[in-house]
This record gives sequence, structure tokens and C-alpha cells, in this order.
Amino acid sequence: MFFTPQTTVQVEVVDTGERYACTRTESLLRGMLRLGQRGIPVGCVNGGCGVCKVRIVQGQVQRLGPISRAHVSADEEAAGCTLACRVAPQTDVVLCVEGRMAKPFRAGAAARGAGMPSPQPTP
Repeated sequence: MFFTPQTTVQVEVVDTGERYACTRTESLLRGMLRLGQRGIPVGCVNGGCGVCKVRIVQGQVQRLGPISRAHVSADEEAAGCTLACRVAPQTDVVLCVEGRMAKPFRAGAAARGAGMPSPQPTP
């Protein structure tokens, strides 16, 4: 039996400037937690609370399960919003924290001295 290492892609959280490696088979949130990072707010980790709501600024993700309309509307999803616990990166990803945790989370990042550059739209 041979071990094949998982291919990883890079994930960047614009709000905090943090970057981490994530495999293409794990959620954005699990990849962050596995490495002890703190770039995305963490709640229930299975799509029930909406705390990990993010907007994908750049890159491609694949759904790992259903995304509740109670937390991400169809319009928000069309604009790039999703739950970090319900999608896996397929390419390098740049994301911003959204939803009810965005303001307190950004305030905490600013207090820690993290830069928060403005996200650039994808062409």
C-alpha cells in the first residue's frame, strides 16, 4: 500500500492577511483549523450556524454538501458568498469574511495589527 500525498492549494484571508495550505478534498475551514490558523470565524463546522460565511474573491471552490439558504441566499451565492465549512478549494483561493461575524472579526484583526487590503474584483 502506497501513500500518495494530497495536493494542496493556497488560501488567503484578505481580512487578516493570513495564508494557509489546504487540500482539495477538505473544506476551507477544516484546512485552516488543521494548521491552527484563525483567519475565518469558526462556529459549528457543519453548515448549521452560518458563522463561517465568506466571499470568494478569487479562485474556484467545489461544494462538499448543501449550503443552507437560511445563511446564504441565491443572490449572495451568485455574488461569491458561501460557507467555508461546506466548500473545498480547487485552485488557489482569496476570500473575505462576510456575515454577522465580519465586523467584530475585522475589528479584532485590526487590533492585532493585521492589514486589510481592499479585495479586487476578478476579471
